[in-house]
Amino acid sequence: MTIGPEPEDLTARARIRDAALRHFGEHGFERATIRGIAETAGVSSGLVRHHFGSKEALREACDDYLARLLRRINDQVRADTLPSDVNYVAVAQAALGPYQRYVARALAEGRAETVFDELVRLSEEWLEELDRNRPDPPRVPRKARAAVGTAMALSVSVLHQHLSRAMGVEVYSPEGDRLLAQALIDIYSHPMLSLEDAAKYQEALDQQG
Repeated sequence: MTIGPEPEDLTARARIRDAALRHFGEHGFERATIRGIAETAGVSSGLVRHHFGSKEALREACDDYLARLLRRINDQVRADTLPSDVNYVAVAQAALGPYQRYVARALAEGRAETVFDELVRLSEEWLEELDRNRPDPPRVPRKARAAVGTAMALSVSVLHQHLSRAMGVEVYSPEGDRLLAQALIDIYSHPMLSLEDAAKYQEALDQQG
């Protein structure tokens, strides 16, 4: 299973966008310049402004592109209803791999709202299906659970250097990707709390008002 490029990806506009993703990721939004982005894309600064108008609008275009990419990954995963040995975690990471630095930096700067919100929306869709098979009705709103889960997942991008050091392997290497996927499977398949313990903690919270 692969995620192919969009038709737009052969245009000058797409080259500018990819150059912006690189510069925003390496230098941060404030230090990145239209001139530097234009040089990397092999176009004039005037053409950058013609296509996007401003650096802020260019950043928004970068976020919109990543949000579309996430939707495409999600749609392909949902469409694959046959048994398969595809590692969907690896597929998503491979598709977003070139943009990990951008995502991490943008999140740390309080940006990438569109990307975060799209991940929350997609998480809500998955939770809606999972909630139907829960033995206990959820007490926390679905969107809140989706938002917390998204933040936890994206923390890998922000903290990947610390995580790589602690795990003893580069997270974005094939070996690290596999170890991360195995760790996530183990964590999610073996809850730290039983339903009984969770009920006790919830009762204690309720008593605190």
